Amino acid sequence: MATPLADRHCVVCKPGTPTLAPGAMDAMLDQLSGWTVAEVGDHLELTMPGVELINAIAPLAEAEGHHPDLHLSYGSLRVDLWTHAAHGLTENDFILASKIEQIAPA
Repeated sequence: MATPLADRHCVVCKPGTPTLAPGAMDAMLDQLSGWTVAEVGDHLELTMPGVELINAIAPLAEAEGHHPDLHLSYGSLRVDLWTHAAHGLTENDFILASKIEQIAPA
């Protein structure tokens, strides 16, 4: 049985790191709740309430060495994840998404 996403750690990505195949993306997305692959297919998105989550996400992202884009607006926080070096989605994005799920309100 594969290790759950939340128990894995991100690895260093360099320019040219391959992105995930659609089937692999779908399999990992099935392990997440509330996340969607953006229409253009190159990043994950989650919108949740609460500015306080920025302070919870920041140290998690630092520990993993993988940083989401956080978009704060009145009453909500949108989290966008993709691997900039790969110009798309990698396993790192799904790992960090799973870890963020563990701290986000249901």
